[in-house]
Amino acid sequence: MPWLQNYDPLNSQFLSTLIAALPIVVLLGLLGSGRVSAHMAAAAGLITAMLAAVFVFHMPLSAAVASAVDGAGYGLFPIGWIVVMAIFLYALTVETGQFEIVKRSVASLSPDRRIQALLIAFSFGAFVEGAAGFGTPVAISSALLIGAGFRPLQAAGMALIANTAPVAFGALGTPIKVLADTAGIDEMLISKMAGRQLPFFSMLVPAWMVCTMSGLRGLVGVWPAVLVCGGSFAAVQFYTANYLGSTLVDVAAGLASLIALTLFVKVWQPRSIWKFEDEPETSSTISSAIAQTEVVEKPTTTVDSTREIISAWIPWVLLSVCVFAWGLKDVKTYFDAHTMVKFEVPGLHHQVQRNKEVSTDSKPEAAEFKINWLSATGTSIFVASILSALWMGVRPAEFCRIFFRTIREMRFPLLTIALMLALAYVTRYSGMDATLGLAFTKTGVLYPFFAAMLGWLGVALTGSDTSANALFGSLQRITAERLGLDPVLICTANSTGGVMGKMIDAQSIVVSAVATKQSGNEGEILRFVFWHSVALASLMGLLTLAQAYWLTWMVPR
Repeated sequence: MPWLQNYDPLNSQFLSTLIAALPIVVLLGLLGSGRVSAHMAAAAGLITAMLAAVFVFHMPLSAAVASAVDGAGYGLFPIGWIVVMAIFLYALTVETGQFEIVKRSVASLSPDRRIQALLIAFSFGAFVEGAAGFGTPVAISSALLIGAGFRPLQAAGMALIANTAPVAFGALGTPIKVLADTAGIDEMLISKMAGRQLPFFSMLVPAWMVCTMSGLRGLVGVWPAVLVCGGSFAAVQFYTANYLGSTLVDVAAGLASLIALTLFVKVWQPRSIWKFEDEPETSSTISSAIAQTEVVEKPTTTVDSTREIISAWIPWVLLSVCVFAWGLKDVKTYFDAHTMVKFEVPGLHHQVQRNKEVSTDSKPEAAEFKINWLSATGTSIFVASILSALWMGVRPAEFCRIFFRTIREMRFPLLTIALMLALAYVTRYSGMDATLGLAFTKTGVLYPFFAAMLGWLGVALTGSDTSANALFGSLQRITAERLGLDPVLICTANSTGGVMGKMIDAQSIVVSAVATKQSGNEGEILRFVFWHSVALASLMGLLTLAQAYWLTWMVPR
């Protein structure tokens, strides 16, 4: 007989909600304080979640332990595998000196740091999100930015802020597909609705990034590039989502933005080149800036040939090709059919059942651990690393040395990710996540605003828009129908609002810290992006509110 979740164990929704929120408060509070290491903060949050689950929500101890073990396993594979492989590929290019050429080639497009951030974090990051998802764009974009000369905190912050607008469509439309299945709504309707919300933010996020880096004056100086970057992405995102479906939205929009901005900066540069304060000063015009740079750097300047530049970018081309190929449905299905190993999690599989308050499915929760070692995104990056090593002439012994060195350096970040995912799984299977979600449903006519905030909370808790949609999709539809709101709009808001929580989820924070060599400074990164996350989620909530009552013509029927 499965254990039935109880979302108000204290017979006071206020007190039950406070207890449900306590593990997250402990985790984020300790992490944000900067006085406790990330893995210790995660451990404290996990212990708090276990105590609340067993002694307040009366979850069976065996199920609580099993859910923590299941979550920790998922944190190591596939999430940890992705992060390790992304850092490994980056390390290979650094060791061989190829990344220096990549760095110079990016600078040759524009020495302006604002444009470099747009190209790498937003445009290229969006393409990687569309091909792979699951933290890959944060790992790769932040590593590229740090290699290009960005300050560690700026590199992490830009990668996290940029990884928002593309997340709702994710890896080949997976979050939208899961939301459609969970909520019982046609996938194309949700794709259309997301395509009528996110383009506004695809225009806003590049400007937001530049303002965060250089202030409003910095934005004014580079607004044509921001318009090209965000405008091209938003236009393709809108068209693809509304007329072609969710599968290739981010891939197509990311490529369009990358190509459009690259071509644009070939013919246009800002009058004043913006760099970080500790970099050499530049004059107010592009011509004198370039001339000054030539004078200052002449003794150490290296001129790379076109062939050298193309060769240096080959590893990243191989990465893009591999993660895209691995993400194709037919490829993934074939790999899984022949190589995937899965088993039921003892003490958890079909031992927990959601209450009808949050789910229309009366079946107990499945808990199967899947080892899809060949179809995993991390494996695609590993294959790209092998091909890149062959291309760059890395010897097997050197390849193995860098590989094991990367794993050794990643031991504490991997522990942190495992503990944080364990916390997320205990929260989910104990029903504490649903208790938090139900608190939002008491907001009445303001619920469209809080529907987006519920999605934000879901992603912040689980680290995945896909997981948040699976978690709250059914609850969003039930609440919308009870309040007389359009289920298509409200359910979509779970995904589009959720993307703003991606920059503060523990998994992304740890990944960005590792990629920028800031392990131990996760709290500083969290403080850097937290209020950006809240502000952008609130704006999505306001847009959803407007579409629910005033802009109803924007909702597809």
